[in-house]
Amino acid sequence: MRLIAVLCVAALAGCVMPTEQAPVSTGPAVQSAPRVSANQAARQFISVVDTVEPVAERLCRQKAQTANCDFQIVVDDRPGQPPNAFQTLDKSGRPVVAFTLALIGEARNADELAFVMGHETAHHIAGHIARQQQNAATGAVIFAGLAALTGADASGLESAQRLGAAVGARTYSKDFELEADALGTIIAKRAGYDPVRGAEYFTRIPDPGNRFLGTHPPNTARIETVRRVAAGM
Repeated sequence: MRLIAVLCVAALAGCVMPTEQAPVSTGPAVQSAPRVSANQAARQFISVVDTVEPVAERLCRQKAQTANCDFQIVVDDRPGQPPNAFQTLDKSGRPVVAFTLALIGEARNADELAFVMGHETAHHIAGHIARQQQNAATGAVIFAGLAALTGADASGLESAQRLGAAVGARTYSKDFELEADALGTIIAKRAGYDPVRGAEYFTRIPDPGNRFLGTHPPNTARIETVRRVAAGM
């Protein structure tokens, strides 16, 4: 286990690039299942890291043989951060999975934490950051080309590139989330956790629906994916 407490904004910014994030936004949780104590939450998180990280690294070496599979698990302890977890890369290309303290505290059981960790490590194994960047680059080229055909000036071309990059990055975002849910289910299950129980986290958070160019699929689609993959294991 490699567990690093991020103590300041600069430390987090040094290894997390916003343009490279493959996030799973969790939003405010609805009060339903009882919370665990702070001590239980800390112990629960450390135990999950201990058991899930080696499973994710083994699967990473099997499926993404050229990738850096040495995951670094970090905790973002900045005050006021909402429940969230995301996967990114540090400057050397090492995969980083970050959890906010709020998410660790919101998890009602180890299965939820294990599923989230499996999901985030799955983003790296599936190469979602590189694929998202390629989609953004393609979108920027297409939009800039269309703007040029309409006679846009330099400022217009730059705006078109930014818009195209944003649209391109979101084009397959929902698919990436479902891919990470499916692979995350396998990781959590192999680590000894119940991913179906873990996916119950989606029942306590706002449903993003099936919005055009939304970043996340409907919660029902995510739960169905987890149940289908788990049933087939």
